[in-house]
Amino acid sequence: MLKKILLLLLVLVVAGGALLTFGWQPQPFPPGSASAARLQAGPLPVATFEVRFEDTSRRTAANGDFAGAPSRVLEGRVWQPDEALGAPFPLLVYSHGFSSNHRGGSYLAEHMASLGYVVVAVDFPLTNMYAPGGPQVKDVVNQPADVSFVIDRLLARSASTGDPLSGRVDAQRIGVFGLSLGGMTTQLVAFHPQWRDERIGAALSIAGPSNLLGPAFFANAPDLPFLMLAGDIDALVPWESNARPIPGKRPGAELVTVAGASHAGFAGPAAYMRWLDNPDAIACHIVTRNIGDDMAEPWYDLLGTPEQGIIAQAENELCVMDPLPAAMNALRQHMITTVVVASFFERSFSSSDTERAASAGYLATAMAAEVPEVEYNRSPPPAQFADAP
Repeated sequence: MLKKILLLLLVLVVAGGALLTFGWQPQPFPPGSASAARLQAGPLPVATFEVRFEDTSRRTAANGDFAGAPSRVLEGRVWQPDEALGAPFPLLVYSHGFSSNHRGGSYLAEHMASLGYVVVAVDFPLTNMYAPGGPQVKDVVNQPADVSFVIDRLLARSASTGDPLSGRVDAQRIGVFGLSLGGMTTQLVAFHPQWRDERIGAALSIAGPSNLLGPAFFANAPDLPFLMLAGDIDALVPWESNARPIPGKRPGAELVTVAGASHAGFAGPAAYMRWLDNPDAIACHIVTRNIGDDMAEPWYDLLGTPEQGIIAQAENELCVMDPLPAAMNALRQHMITTVVVASFFERSFSSSDTERAASAGYLATAMAAEVPEVEYNRSPPPAQFADAP
């Protein structure tokens, strides 16, 4: 009898795993389309390894019952082509969201590495899901320096003989991208007047909060390509006040809006929540539980001054949407995210003139023509921009 019960449990576990993996598959891109081709993994096999970096020049602040630490430790993973042909490769740094971790963007890192990129993602000390004392949102102000430190370390390892990254990283082709609070980190390290890293050559924010950031903020690094990717039913970082204004804040800024895309649907783990009407229901529960009093106490002044383009009086709109509308299949959302991220960085960093031009054309015209959920907008000419912060 016990054997039958154990066998039944095993069958249920296997069936459940199969359902999670293969059930409710998304609608594919049109056969033979540019979108379908861009979704395919690149030609290079991918290798990964864990990394641990320690910045001894900066402290980790006290947080709740955590007394703080004399350094900032950044643990995560590197994805890279498993062969040196084509090296050195462009470097991409992925930043995770609040109460998340570096694995949330693994599906994007894997894809970009197969195309010939070195991708690194780390857990930020106080905003990851296991942060000592609980995740603390305002530590985002320290994360641009974390990203710069990670870039330093990877460039140093690339310059070292015998390292797995030896000769692999191109210092002239560095991009940053991130989701949610990681999207905000991306904007800070790309544009902040004091914290920006001038080595960055392209920046992509996925549903990153930007209602605190005005045109004066985005005026820094005027030639830097910048794209915001967002869903129009985002319950955590509402599209109307964060994503929609982006083309009006910066000449050349791009906005890709995905109809029916949730906030959580951009993250890798959402693949296992695709049977829910809207995965933001779970995301809102997790974030509002962990954020505590962080949003109740003013801290936006830590980002900078009004003269620097910081809008400190921005309203807190976190998870006020009620009821939540039905969201698209998270796997379909991952498909769209993958082709947007790949095309954006290929347009900036591909060694092929032909591929750069094809990626530019895909983003500007072909993508929206082939993928009905997608709308693409680019900012008007610079003369139409106001001077206000």
